[in-house]
This record gives sequence, C-alpha cells and structure tokens, in this order.
Amino acid sequence: MMQLQYNLKDLYEIDDNLWLEETIKLLKNRDFNLLDLDNLIEELESLSRRDKLAIRSLLEQIIRHLLLLQYWDSEFDRNSNHWSAEIIGFRTQVNDSMTGNFRNYLTEDLDKIYRNAAKYVSKKSGLNIFPEQCPYTLEQLLNEDWFPSK
Repeated sequence: MMQLQYNLKDLYEIDDNLWLEETIKLLKNRDFNLLDLDNLIEELESLSRRDKLAIRSLLEQIIRHLLLLQYWDSEFDRNSNHWSAEIIGFRTQVNDSMTGNFRNYLTEDLDKIYRNAAKYVSKKSGLNIFPEQCPYTLEQLLNEDWFPSK
C-alpha cells in the first residue's frame, strides 16, 4: 500500500494528468487509503482559486462594460450595442456557473472588483468621473435584463 502511494506522489511530479486519472480511479474504487492526499489537497485548492478568479474576471468585465455604457458619452453611439452584447455574454457565463459559494465570494469582493474595473475604464476612456463605490448591486450586475439609465 505504501509503495503505491509513494509512486503516486512521484507520478504527480512526472505526469500530473496521469496522476489525476489514477487519483480518480482510486476515488471511484473508494481506495481512500491509497490517495496522495497532499497533492490532492493542493490540486483542489488550486481548482478553487482558478474558478474564483474566472468568475471574478467575468464580473469585472460586466462592470467595465456597464461603466463604458453609462459614462462614455462620446463613444456611446458607436459602441453601445457592442458593450451591451458583451454584458449579456458575460452575464450568461457568470449565471451559468453561479453557486451560493461564488455569490458569497463576489459579494465580499465586489468593492475591490469594482475598483479594478473603474481603474481600467478610466485609463481606456480618459474619464475620471466614476463613483468611489460600486453603483451597482450584485443582483443588478447579474440580472440579464438590467441596464443602467443614462
């Protein structure tokens, strides 16, 4: 038993995809005592971080495009349809992935996500007129039919 676990740890360093396949087999067979727990924990933590970064990035994109749509008047006529379509696409992706855990995470980090989005849009547009705090609620940001008034 110990030999397989040791080999599994070595396998992780050599071929992480094969390590994953072998780990899945062990889990399906309920051979929990043969698992490489240290690397399994590391992979699960990494997966959680990746998922959070992905959904955070999508929410930041929604905010960026809402700010462009609401505040960049000189580009509105030329770009509003594009920005609106981008918002719809990003909302669909976020809502398709949404869980209670992700909702809590986004709620907790909304102010920071907003600041990053506002900084980007400020640089892109040359505008420095955005509110200090996020003017949108998470519910508004995720509502597929909601758009800010001009």
